[in-house]
Amino acid sequence: MMAILEQTVGATFERLKGLVGDLVPTFELLIKAELVYQINQLKRERNAVILGHNYMEPALYHGVADHVGDSLELSRIAATSRADVIVFCGVRFMAETAKVLSPKKTVLLPSMEAGCSLAAGITAEDVRALRRRYPGVPVVSYVNTYADVKAESDACCTSSNAAAVVKSFGCGAVIFLPDEYLARNTARETGRRFILAKPGAAGGESALDGDLIGWPGRCEVHERFNVEDIHVVRSQFPDVIVLAHPECSPEVVHAANFRAARRQ
Repeated sequence: MMAILEQTVGATFERLKGLVGDLVPTFELLIKAELVYQINQLKRERNAVILGHNYMEPALYHGVADHVGDSLELSRIAATSRADVIVFCGVRFMAETAKVLSPKKTVLLPSMEAGCSLAAGITAEDVRALRRRYPGVPVVSYVNTYADVKAESDACCTSSNAAAVVKSFGCGAVIFLPDEYLARNTARETGRRFILAKPGAAGGESALDGDLIGWPGRCEVHERFNVEDIHVVRSQFPDVIVLAHPECSPEVVHAANFRAARRQ
């Protein structure tokens, strides 16, 4: 996807109205159109590429992003771009991943306040402490973590390949960070016993073959969904198909029709 560089603000407004006019009020589009026009002009001047994560609001998502989608795939796309500047409209760990894959490019994050409760729930020192508690046990970290946590890990995974990455370590114990629900769902999928590590515990601990050791980190959005929500939706739409991301609780994932991991 490539954003169109219109010659006028009016032309930008008409494009946005055709794309999201049924979602965004006209008065808001009139304001956003001028902003979109200015951003697209500056993007061309700076030889920049704008990555739009799926969580962006509609007018900017459709108005300025050259590529849209999930975080890791966007970073991969940017790495192949000829742009000098990468603007990642997402949260901090996404921009960090883009920088890891494009070390010679300038990576800009529009808001340094854009954070993630899940990524903020674990630090590099937490990982080192877990290694001391479980000597020799490999660490798998979800891609939705900060770069220093990734650096302390043996492997990183996405929500779609978490089970495959865990299986790649054989039958031994594995530490899986930081999402507790994704770890629990992965343990069920791989037939492992789940153990929840308690932050701050000291001393070495033993883990049995087949254990999946998780961390009490959660996404504040995904943990809001419960089984009752699914019952309510099904009562209103009897033929509905419910998809649940594996960052939701195991109960929600079990109640849904499909476990729907992002390709990333």
